Amino acid sequence: MITALDKNTALVLIDLQKGIMRMAAAGAIDQVLANAAKLVNAFRKAGLPIVIVNVNPGAGPQYYLRKAAKPSQNTAYTSDWLEIVPEITTDPNDIFITKHHWNAFYGTNLHEILQQRNITGIVLAGVSTSIGVDTTARSAAERGYNIAFAQDAMTDLIAGAHENSIRYIFPRMGETGDTVSIIEHLPPGK
Repeated sequence: MITALDKNTALVLIDLQKGIMRMAAAGAIDQVLANAAKLVNAFRKAGLPIVIVNVNPGAGPQYYLRKAAKPSQNTAYTSDWLEIVPEITTDPNDIFITKHHWNAFYGTNLHEILQQRNITGIVLAGVSTSIGVDTTARSAAERGYNIAFAQDAMTDLIAGAHENSIRYIFPRMGETGDTVSIIEHLPPGK
C-alpha cells in the first residue's frame, strides 16, 4: 500500500524497450505499458523527473563468472533493440540511462544525476520484475532512496518470479501499490 511519496520523487522505468518487449512476458504487457504511460503523464504533469532506462547487454565491461548467465548465442540484436516502445512517450528533458547489466545504478551515473536534482524517492516500474527492477531497487535502497513499486506497471518473463518479488521482496524495501494509488500520492505540480 502506498502511504506517501517524497516531494522530490523520480519515476524510473526499467527496460521498456523494443528488444525486451519482443520476449515472452508472464503478465499482460499491454496493460503494463498502459499503466507505465499513465505514470509518465502524471509525473510530467507534476513536473517531476522521469528516468528512461534501457539495457545494452552486449556493450560495456563484462562481469561474467562461471555461474553467471551468459548472453545467448541465439540472441539477435536488431537495429531497434534499444529503442523505447512507442507507448512510452519520451521527452528530451527526460533522464536517459543505458545500463549494461541488470542494475540501473551499476556502471552508470544515475545516482549522481538524482542527487544533483535532490531526488529522495523513486517510483519503479518496468521489466523484468525479478531482474532489472529488483536489482535496481536493491541498489536504490542501499543508497537511501524511498521506493514505491508500481506493481501493475511491471512484469516478468516468469510469473512465479514476478509474484515472489511483489509479495516477499519489494515490501521489505519500500511500498507497493497500483498506478492509481501512486498517482493519487504525487505532490501537486510545480
